Amino acid sequence: MSLAECKMELQSFLEKNLKECKAVVMPDFFLDRIINLDWDAAEFSGLVADVAKRKGGSIDGIPQTDLRGGNAINVASALASLGVEVAPIVCTSEFGLQQINYHFKNTPIDTSHIKIYGKASITTALEFKNQNEKTNVMLRDLGALADFGPANLDENDYALIEDADYVCLFNWAGTLKFGTELAQTVFERAKQGGKGRTYYDTADPTPKAKAIAGLLDKVLKTDKVDILSLNENEAITYASLLDEGLKEKKERLGFAELVMEAARVLAKRLPARIDLHTTVFSATLKGKHEVVVPTFKVKVLRATGAGDAWCAGNILGDHNGLSDECRLMLANAVSACYLSDAEGVHPTKEKLSTFLRDNV
Repeated sequence: MSLAECKMELQSFLEKNLKECKAVVMPDFFLDRIINLDWDAAEFSGLVADVAKRKGGSIDGIPQTDLRGGNAINVASALASLGVEVAPIVCTSEFGLQQINYHFKNTPIDTSHIKIYGKASITTALEFKNQNEKTNVMLRDLGALADFGPANLDENDYALIEDADYVCLFNWAGTLKFGTELAQTVFERAKQGGKGRTYYDTADPTPKAKAIAGLLDKVLKTDKVDILSLNENEAITYASLLDEGLKEKKERLGFAELVMEAARVLAKRLPARIDLHTTVFSATLKGKHEVVVPTFKVKVLRATGAGDAWCAGNILGDHNGLSDECRLMLANAVSACYLSDAEGVHPTKEKLSTFLRDNV
């Protein structure tokens, strides 16, 4: 199917009443502050060093925004905007719950499974200029998320998981102590007693580098994961542990080619469907079958949350049985629409339809 045909099919698809969908998303919500810097990392480091040399002071005129954050809650927002029934099982503080209620005051979600503890998770994201795009560096205080695991779930949570069409887990590294055990337990319960598909986007695993091998053996190499969603760096990280030959290919392949080679390693070695999202293209691979679709060229206004928006579009397309080409184009459109929105609002079906009409 050509990209033009995909675009027409998607516009028709978005005008219809879509299949009802219930999604559970876990386990992170962060209080986010986004700091938009008009310098690259080296330039900003020089400015900070100058201020420190004079014993402290201010750098004024820095745009800053407080947002809802965390992979799970961002995916919840994007899914809810697209009409999906979403229930987050996330941990936060009393203040964090107030923030969730505020952020979702116009987009209803089921907040009855949110876990309240003493310490919220907090991120300060520095967004730097980097050639023609934004690059983010996230400074995180994991709070209660670090200790979150199977012991924090009850039978009401498992009943919700078993009733969901999609059980989605994110931020493996953020669940510092029990991330692998959480994935094992939740996905196993979904498979044994549930009806839905399991969706895993671990986010950057490198903060827990020594535990990645265990995650591969206990979760990713098993049949517990239906869909494994990754960005380019995550794909290379996992594939390098599965295929020693990939390290040699790093020397002679361009970055895009290397990423696709990594995805092929994962598709060959892991049971899950591999769904890859990058700044230039997205791809889906299962066994030897692969489909690649280019991303939309838009003015990028933020670096944080692109992958979360992409996951929401990917899940919606998957649930409604779209072709691989159309599913990837839909995911790309949700991400591009979010990245180019002045207010950082996740798109509705109607807004997506307009975006597709106006963009090639």
